[in-house]
Amino acid sequence: MHFKGRTVFAFVMLTMIASVLVTLTIADQMIKPDKPAAPALSAAAADDGDRFRLKKEELTKLNAVLELIETKYYQKVDRMELLDGAVSGMMSSLDDPYSVYMEKDVAKHFSESIEGSFTGIGAEVTLENGRVVVVSPIKGSPAERSGLLAKDILLSVNGAKLDGLNLQDAVAKIRGPKGTKAKIQVQRVGFSDPIQLVLIRDDIDVETVYGSLQPDGTGVIEIRQFSLHTAERFKQELAKLEEQGMKGLVLDVRNNPGGVLPVVVEIAQTFLAKGTTVVQVEDREGNREKTLSKGQEKTYPIAVLMNKGSASASEILAGALQESAGAKLVGETSFGKGTVQVSYNKALGDGSLLKMTIAKWLTPKGNWIHENGIKPDLTVQPPDLYTVARLTLSETLKQDMLGEQVRSVQIMLHGLGYQPKREDGYFGAETTEAVKKFQSEHSLTATGQVDKQTGETLEKEVIKWIQDKKNDKQLLEAIKAVGRK
Repeated sequence: MHFKGRTVFAFVMLTMIASVLVTLTIADQMIKPDKPAAPALSAAAADDGDRFRLKKEELTKLNAVLELIETKYYQKVDRMELLDGAVSGMMSSLDDPYSVYMEKDVAKHFSESIEGSFTGIGAEVTLENGRVVVVSPIKGSPAERSGLLAKDILLSVNGAKLDGLNLQDAVAKIRGPKGTKAKIQVQRVGFSDPIQLVLIRDDIDVETVYGSLQPDGTGVIEIRQFSLHTAERFKQELAKLEEQGMKGLVLDVRNNPGGVLPVVVEIAQTFLAKGTTVVQVEDREGNREKTLSKGQEKTYPIAVLMNKGSASASEILAGALQESAGAKLVGETSFGKGTVQVSYNKALGDGSLLKMTIAKWLTPKGNWIHENGIKPDLTVQPPDLYTVARLTLSETLKQDMLGEQVRSVQIMLHGLGYQPKREDGYFGAETTEAVKKFQSEHSLTATGQVDKQTGETLEKEVIKWIQDKKNDKQLLEAIKAVGRK
């Protein structure tokens, strides 16, 4: 049983500084032999009495519509665009955000993403009820540092609304030439006003695995995505840590949107006894097929660190290690994507691609986590500074002003150790004093008002705070959990 990688999400990858183009990417698909579709379809037709082919009256209807459009429509149309639209319409009628048709140019970006090379703004998105929703920002990307969060709704890009567009058209709005700006409006739960983020499009190449050894002997391996080369890199990092006498391991898959299924299986079975179930796949008839480990369990304790941006293959890893290896799950409830897609890379013969949900995946014990996610054994919420909306100042913030931008300033000040006394969005006297103190300690004129320079300095300090591992509460708790075991 072979799998390839991606759900119907769209990757919006950013560079390390400012950010980028959007592209479709991977997440748990079966790999099928990369062959033209015609022989397979012909064989199916022969075996099933042509019941999968269009009937004469169906074909007549489609030809009639095509002829009417080409001869009567008030503008000239591109025939290939009509055909692409027809196929897209069939896929859209499935009402499944993970089944999608990709035209040639989009399919090319999709293939590049499987190789681990991306173009985009640093977040994976999907379509829910006609709205573009963030699955997760890629860890370490400008999207993450700009404050984009899982479950955020993207409303517009450079003034162009995204509501009502299909995923491919929405992605096209975000995509653009390298070096250009993408001004993205975001709707977030808990905020009454939209948040605006400004990103600079660029090309990026992503390293997916990072390993480190903590002073107490706990190893930490961060997996940012499961691309084709991730398993190889993972084994290299794991071997280094084991050679250094690692006493326990934390696998960090926070904001990891998924990837290639055989890769996550290869990584998971590194910790599972031979013959242990890694994952189950159930088809529409209810038939289940188990993938069994060929590996060998480890003697040291393991914890998996996850959050609401951990999706798809990340959830397969978490479920497998929790149920088959006794690992502890730490952090937040995961995203909840429990289906498998087949990718027919050359099925249509013109460089386009069809990706379709063909099964559910289940944990070793048969649990289907779709739309519910996996709950952690130890719930640890991130500090407020990890989720605060970044500043987009159109005017200087002053005392007695009210709004979401003021609220963000208050959360930032409080998180950095200053005392605005409130975080309700009202710029009171205490907030003014906290701003003055911050300005004095950062060589700024102590006006008590948040102008552009103060806002930029405040955000730089927030980013510096977030990047300091000593402030990563979730990671520290995961390390403690490994130590207790």
